[in-house]
Amino acid sequence: MMKHYILSLNPTAKHEWDRCILRDPLTAKRPDIAKLISEAVGAETGNYLVSVNIEVTVLEQASPSPAEQLSLTFPEVNLPSQLREAA
Repeated sequence: MMKHYILSLNPTAKHEWDRCILRDPLTAKRPDIAKLISEAVGAETGNYLVSVNIEVTVLEQASPSPAEQLSLTFPEVNLPSQLREAA
C-alpha cells in the first residue's frame, strides 16, 4: 500500500503538536496510522504482530515564503504656521 502525505516541520511552532504535522494532500486531514494498518491486515477480529516498513522519499520541498511586509511611505506635509499654533 503506497500512501502520500504532506509533512510540515516547524520547530518554532507555539504548540508542540504543530511542530511536526502529517497531512493527506487531498483532504488535509491527519492520517490515523493505526486505522491504515488495520485496513491492511483485514477485518477479522484478533491480535496481530505486524511489521510496518516506513520508507520516506522526499518528492518535493516547498520552503515557507517569508511574511510579506507592506511598507507605506507618507509624504511630508507642511502645515501653515497658524494651524500649528492652533493645534
